[in-house]
Amino acid sequence: KQQFILPTNVTKTRLDVFLSEEMDSTRSQIKKMIDRGQVSVNGELPKKSGDNIKAGDIVVVDTEKKVENVPSMAQEKSLADFDVQIIKETKDYIVVNKPAGLLIHPTEADEPVSLAAWMLEKYPEIKNVGDSKVRPGIVHRLDKEASGLLVVARKQKMFDHLKKQFQERTVYKEYAVLVYGNIEKRHDTLDFDVDRGKNGQMVSRPKIDKMKLKNVGKDQPGKDALTEFWKEKEYVRFTLLKVKIHTGRTHQIRVHMYAFNHPVVGDKIYYNKNLVKKSDKALSRLFLHSKKLCFKNLKDEEKCFEVGLPEELENYLEKLK
Repeated sequence: KQQFILPTNVTKTRLDVFLSEEMDSTRSQIKKMIDRGQVSVNGELPKKSGDNIKAGDIVVVDTEKKVENVPSMAQEKSLADFDVQIIKETKDYIVVNKPAGLLIHPTEADEPVSLAAWMLEKYPEIKNVGDSKVRPGIVHRLDKEASGLLVVARKQKMFDHLKKQFQERTVYKEYAVLVYGNIEKRHDTLDFDVDRGKNGQMVSRPKIDKMKLKNVGKDQPGKDALTEFWKEKEYVRFTLLKVKIHTGRTHQIRVHMYAFNHPVVGDKIYYNKNLVKKSDKALSRLFLHSKKLCFKNLKDEEKCFEVGLPEELENYLEKLK
């Protein structure tokens, strides 16, 4: 049995990231311990390996302990629980409408349920397509709690063709996003650099003027990222946006809107607790939906696909009226 107390200088971090560093183990090994009920936080079993922990939390690991019916295991879904809609099927590619809650591909924790696993069941021929066995045919991603359009290559030639388009930033990606607060401008762009923080989460903040003397030495690390948005509709405390991303950084829309002080509704990682009211209607997912996707096929013809909001998001907007 081992006990760890998070130091006071830790604001928030993932349980699996913290334990993998402390115990010199992989996140996959840590997840297995959590699934067996061998890890507790302040005396309680965590719901999942990615749970956030903070300064002062007491984490206990008991590798000899075995608990039956662990909550995190009981909540695991199977592929049959997800309704993946096929929007377009050709001999070169498949366009799908991914539901919220479904991973695109397994992480280091080696999750058995993912879109990659679903695709392999239905299209086994894509097994060797792409750059990785873990991501067969998959060129781009959507966050687990997001939904919407995604293209999967069926042949290596199409994979390489799509990959080049993503690298050259010629693919058109449009999202419907509901954020906290009211935004004055009808149209704007966010160009804050995006970086990965020490706790494993992505971070971003408005750029500083490096020409000013007071900013000398305040170098902001990160990769360039560009998000463009248009105001679609205003609610009392929310704004519905049409968002176009020109780059594809991890969690780009979420960290940009959070840095802009208009976090995405339903985000459990990048949120401002001061903006959330007890009277708010609960949303069990992230209000981020990939509604339009355009790319070129092997004949260099542009193909565009568009889907409406999922029912749960439409219902949520109805309640805001």
